[in-house]
Amino acid sequence: MKSRYPIIMLLVANLMAISCNSRSPEFMRFDLPSANHLTIDSLGENEYKITTKGHDPYIFLKKLKKPLSKDQTVLTFEYSSAKGVNFLEVFFFSEETGSFGSNLAGSQKGPGLEVTEEIAIYSVDLGESIENFNWNSEKGFIRLDFGDRDNTEIIIHNIYFRNRNKTESALFKEKEAFKALDQQANDKLANYLSNDYQSSVTHVEVLDSTLRIKGNYHSDDGKAILHAVKPWENITLLEQFEGMELTQSPFSIELERFVNIDGFLYDQALSKWVIAKGKKLLSSARHADYIKPERNLPEGKLAGRKGIGGYHIGRGYSSDLVDFPASSITVNIWITRFIYLDERENTIAHEYGGKTYYFDSITVEGYDRTMLEASKHNIIVAAILLVNSASQSADPKVGQLLQDENFGGENAFYTMPNMTSIESVHCYAAALDFLTNRYGREDNKYGRIHHWIMHNEVDAGHVWTNMGSNRPLHVFLDAYYKSMRLCYNIIRKYDEHSEVLASFTHSWSEPVPVDGDYATLDLLNGLLRYSEVEGDFQWGLACHPYPEDLNEPKTWNDNSATFKMNSPMVTFKNLEVLDKWIKLPENKYLGTQKRTVWLSENGTNSRSYSEQDLAEQAAGFAYAWKKMKHLDGIDAFQWHNWMDARGEFGLRIGLRKYPDDETDPAGKKPVWYLFQAADTSQEDKVFEPYKSIIGINDWSEIIHTVE
Repeated sequence: MKSRYPIIMLLVANLMAISCNSRSPEFMRFDLPSANHLTIDSLGENEYKITTKGHDPYIFLKKLKKPLSKDQTVLTFEYSSAKGVNFLEVFFFSEETGSFGSNLAGSQKGPGLEVTEEIAIYSVDLGESIENFNWNSEKGFIRLDFGDRDNTEIIIHNIYFRNRNKTESALFKEKEAFKALDQQANDKLANYLSNDYQSSVTHVEVLDSTLRIKGNYHSDDGKAILHAVKPWENITLLEQFEGMELTQSPFSIELERFVNIDGFLYDQALSKWVIAKGKKLLSSARHADYIKPERNLPEGKLAGRKGIGGYHIGRGYSSDLVDFPASSITVNIWITRFIYLDERENTIAHEYGGKTYYFDSITVEGYDRTMLEASKHNIIVAAILLVNSASQSADPKVGQLLQDENFGGENAFYTMPNMTSIESVHCYAAALDFLTNRYGREDNKYGRIHHWIMHNEVDAGHVWTNMGSNRPLHVFLDAYYKSMRLCYNIIRKYDEHSEVLASFTHSWSEPVPVDGDYATLDLLNGLLRYSEVEGDFQWGLACHPYPEDLNEPKTWNDNSATFKMNSPMVTFKNLEVLDKWIKLPENKYLGTQKRTVWLSENGTNSRSYSEQDLAEQAAGFAYAWKKMKHLDGIDAFQWHNWMDARGEFGLRIGLRKYPDDETDPAGKKPVWYLFQAADTSQEDKVFEPYKSIIGINDWSEIIHTVE
């Protein structure tokens, strides 16, 4: 039998860590009654045995008797575990209630507890989170979440906060230096966007094999340089660019569209163009105003507003497309799951820019069947473009190219596509070109993708579109804007009607609690500013206006959804705010055309399959639909998840039950029948019983004026 006592080296390390503190540590104690999905037994002084009993095991720690010093940032403890824990997450709570009606300040997800029968030491530096969440150790408290695995046993001894050791201090200083450089980059981008330049590139036109660029400039000697800023280049680092001399203003020049760069045949339709003199910008940059389409595709027009989110023909129950009927769907496309740099068995070759890339034929054929099924019913399709991390990519070499350089994998589902080198940009562009070429054909051989949703919930970027944690607004926005523009400039080569849509949570003027990084409004205003500065393009919104608490279907009780333009959130309760915003002249495409708005991922939850919970879920949808009917600024509504899914964090948000439900697999919930009746002659009759749950006598009571 192996000993449970500390081995000498670990004990020494622990003693050294304790000695780093300016005072003896205060060992923390578990608040035993707060245990969730776990049992906990006290084995002695400051020693506990924890056994997880579900997939959300957590427990609170009692408040500290004395506040921590500013240097005590590392949470540490001794442990042993035969199975280990896949992650440890620390939640920070305060005594004060925040603007979202919660005393939760934030969380930090750390590495797991490795398998060990010897006593080992676990340490995690919480300093950055303590600062970011403004957590007060005197008034606040923390909760520990021990992964998501059932039947795991952990022995824990001596939990306390200590000072950083030398290694941790060095790492902290390195992070602080990176943050300082990041902030400098942010400030440069902000200054660029706010500058009022006297010169300008006025029009960029992309033709079959050439580009036409027009503009004017002011220069003392009548000379300036026109630079092509490639997607992997930074507009604020002018010295990296190559350019051509301008000798008269105004100017109109014609250039070759395709040029060789480091062995790649680069399409200059992807560049933006700027005027400079030496190291000084004379103008803002400008993207292509017009890209001549190679094909003549009809505009896809919605037949209604009902749609399905996350549809794939492989999920079955395609009869719902007709029974609802659905007029739109979203389809998740995980780019890095089916692209290879080298030829493999059962792959489809695609040549782009002088290089050949390969796509898994089985995955592609699944998308073909999905798109063709939609096309058969005249359904408009929006693809959701998702980029997995390198470790989750089919080809690790592709994963390394497309994973953001600062990707933080512990907290993230997807990465922001890396666009810092020509190799990465070319690979990403090749994937987009393959998809748009295949699903934008005049003969409709494989079906059609009409719109492109760029990644997922970017306002919660560190979770859903990760490029590291706590990136400054303009640094993150610049990367996202580049990805949107790259996709747009490629899809418009095939389809002059196609749009890109920006994806957001139910945030509005404030980031969402816990997972939020940015306020949706800040990102929207940033996109509007880029459109004003560098030329507008047809981008729209793919919003996720779930109820404030995704578990709670009674959205009419949402505290953080107000009827003011600066509402913290936009949920089903206050869709009027989104409707008003999208109609404001300053937010329209070229100042005249309303931008597209899809509620591309949303729904109400049934906490269980009890009659009451199912009725409340249906009432939540009835409320949302009746409100949306009065709001013509919203173009489409896609229900997600279409069927209950085991991977949805315990939510039962589908129109159908779990496909593997023991008694009623994929059974139709009451909300399914409401969704079917919506926008038909049966709507009022089917919706009528749900007024009493909402607490109204007439549907007009749910419509509000926005201040």
